[in-house]
Amino acid sequence: MSEDQVLLREDRDGVRTLTLNRPDRKNAINAQLWEELADALRAAARDTELRALVITGAGGAFCSGADISTGEDIHPRHKLRRLTEVALALHELTVPTIAKVNGVAVGAGWNLALGCDLVVATPESRFCQIFSKRGLSVDLGGSWLLPKLVGLQQAKRLVLLADMIDAEEARSMGLVTWVKAADEIDGFVADLAGRLAAGPPVALAQSKALLNDGANATLREALANEARAQPGNFATADSTEAYAAFAQKRDATFTGQWAVPRSEK
Repeated sequence: MSEDQVLLREDRDGVRTLTLNRPDRKNAINAQLWEELADALRAAARDTELRALVITGAGGAFCSGADISTGEDIHPRHKLRRLTEVALALHELTVPTIAKVNGVAVGAGWNLALGCDLVVATPESRFCQIFSKRGLSVDLGGSWLLPKLVGLQQAKRLVLLADMIDAEEARSMGLVTWVKAADEIDGFVADLAGRLAAGPPVALAQSKALLNDGANATLREALANEARAQPGNFATADSTEAYAAFAQKRDATFTGQWAVPRSEK
């Protein structure tokens, strides 16, 4: 890995891995990394070949949060705008996202992981909403994410007390999806990302959006959203391919291609 690059990118078989690369700072996010991360997420949103995204950290840590060790002579509102851009770009990304947490995930670093659709950690991983210990309030979407994931009372416990919790407790609270041994996590995440990349891209994107929107919707609204989304799936080649693969007892090959014939005038 190059020490000059604060964000590394690797593409393989429709899966993109973004690696925070400031291991000497436990991948704390400085101004340059905030900007590059936002740019990388926006680029991912435009990439029609991308099927899944993994975010991880270099050097045995995921992310120790925002780097507060170097001051900037700009208004704090401008600093927070960088965080807003990253949080929104990650949340609005249509492809499935995975946080591979190896080591600490603290403050904005933990909320970066929680902004992903799935979180895989190792038994050595540690998590903390450290903001109050720095005289700060929660950011990077933590005030929105945590109550939805663990309920209001536990969210207040994690944020107000800034307790450090281990991977098993995080998993029991629904903040980590899987805990895998350090020597297994790379292979597990690669397989998981491959499974997502092999899925029907339009259907997965719509299901992800429906679940995100459903968290704030009434049942009537959720059902209406589902009814609007499903015809879009039938209009792709994936629906026909899925039925054919089932009948032929084989794995389906999904492309997301539009299959409605063009009308001729």
